[in-house]
Formats: sequence, structure tokens, C-alpha cells
Amino acid sequence: MIKLKTNKFKKKHIIKIPKYVKVTYCNNKNILILNGKLGQKVIKSPVKIFLIPDKKLIVVTDIATFVTVRKNFKNLQGTTIGKIKQCLTEISYTLFLKLKLIGVGYRVFPYEKLPNQLYFKLGYSHLIYFQIPNNLTVFCSKSVKIFIYGSRYQNLTQVASQIRSYKIPEVYKGKGILYEEEKIKLKKSKKV
Repeated sequence: MIKLKTNKFKKKHIIKIPKYVKVTYCNNKNILILNGKLGQKVIKSPVKIFLIPDKKLIVVTDIATFVTVRKNFKNLQGTTIGKIKQCLTEISYTLFLKLKLIGVGYRVFPYEKLPNQLYFKLGYSHLIYFQIPNNLTVFCSKSVKIFIYGSRYQNLTQVASQIRSYKIPEVYKGKGILYEEEKIKLKKSKKV
């Protein structure tokens, strides 16, 4: 086992491991395996990683595991740090997003005939049907709020942005589908 001094590395290159997450690293294949209460993630690392199990730390270096252009090492290091942090979040917590419908007559309802579908009334002449992916859970309350739960951040944000694209908030009246904490700065309309 290699003794490593953590004060040699910058603080942003060191990642703390939560208590309930088990981390293993295959040194010769450069694969990092993260086990948490919500699942397992495997990351193929383009840069060298060191584990310090007694301090529960992961240190990401700028030493490449394969031969590339020298300029990309810092970029690869930052990307690897971001990937590891995202995977630690995904296996530790259930992620959720809240959307709200603002506008007269804008409503969302679960479709009774098919259990994993929603339909929207958004001021168009027709209803908009949306198929919920299998790995996400969607809950509607008060027919104007949508809660989306899932374990993968990318799928969660992709579905939220797809739902939001059905009625993008307009800047003059503020009507549309918004994230829960989002605020729109309204523009003044033209004076006649």
C-alpha cells in the first residue's frame, strides 16, 4: 500500500466518501466501483486515482492512465472529479425535481387507462400525452404541481426539461411550466 500525503494535493482534487458507501479501485484496469444503499456504479477512470481508506478519501491525480495529448490532463481530472461526485450522490440519495404549472386552465392529470402516463391541458386545442420512463416515479398534486423522483440525475433532468418544453414560460405574462424555485423577470409590454 502506498502512503500518500493529502496536503500535497489541492482541496478540490480530494473527495470525501460518505459512511455508508463502500469504494473499491482496481488499479491495473483503472476502474472505480462505488456501492451505496441505492445501488452500484462503475467508473472507468482516464486518470490515476488513489484511495485512502482510513481517512475515507478519494484523491484524483492528473497522471493519465493512457497516452494522450498533455493539454487534456487537467480537463480529464476535472471531469473525473465531477463524475465521481455525481455517482456518489446518485447511490446515496433519492433525487427529485418539482415543476409547477402557472396559467389559467393549465392542468396535469394521471391517465387512468395507462398507469405510467400523464396528460396535460396547456391551452392548446388538444391534450398532450407524456409517457413516464420506467426508472422514474411521477406524482401529481393539486393538478398544477408535478413531483419527479429518480435515482439517476441525467434521466431526471432530461424528463423535467422535456415536460417543460411543452409550454416554455413566456417573459411577458409568466405563464408556462416552471421549476419550483424558478422566478421569471417579466418584460414590459409595448405601449400603444
